[in-house]
Amino acid sequence: MGRTNKGRGGQGTPATVALANAGAGFTLHPYEHDPGAQAYGEEAADALGVPYERIFKTLVAETERGLAVAVVPVAAKLDLKAFASALHGKRATMAEAAKVERVTGYVVGGISPLGQRRQLPTVVDESALGFETVYFSAGRRGLQIETAPATLIELTGAFVAAIARTG
Repeated sequence: MGRTNKGRGGQGTPATVALANAGAGFTLHPYEHDPGAQAYGEEAADALGVPYERIFKTLVAETERGLAVAVVPVAAKLDLKAFASALHGKRATMAEAAKVERVTGYVVGGISPLGQRRQLPTVVDESALGFETVYFSAGRRGLQIETAPATLIELTGAFVAAIARTG
C-alpha cells in the first residue's frame, strides 16, 4: 500500500498527518464530492467503486461518560445499545452535529476517526477485521483514506465490538 506525505497535492488533513507521523501505510482516494449529497459514505463508495461494507462512517454519540466515536460500515446503522455496552455504559444517543464539529474539528460528512481535536473513546465495528484494508474519511468531503483495519484501531486506541446492524 502506498504511503503519502502530509502536503502532497494539498490534501493534508489532521487525519493524514496522524498517519504520516505514525509511519503508517495508507492510500488517499480523492473523488468529486456532490454538494447536494446527503449520504456521504454511500457517495464515496459509489464514486470509488468500493462495496458499501468496506467504507466506514464515523459517528459521534453521547454516552454517560461523554462523547465517543463509532466507526461502522456505511451499509449498516449504529446499534446504540451495543455501542454503549462496548463502552461499559447503558445508553447512547447521537450527538448534535454542531457539537460534533466543534469537538472533532471536522465538518459532518468529512469526520475522520483520526486527527480529531481531542481523541475520543472509539469503537470500530468488528466487521472491519474481515478486510485487508478499509476506507474512511480523510477529514474532508471528497477524500477517503484506505488503510489496514489494525492501523485504524491502533492509532485511535479503539475497542473492537459488534456495534453495527443492517436493515
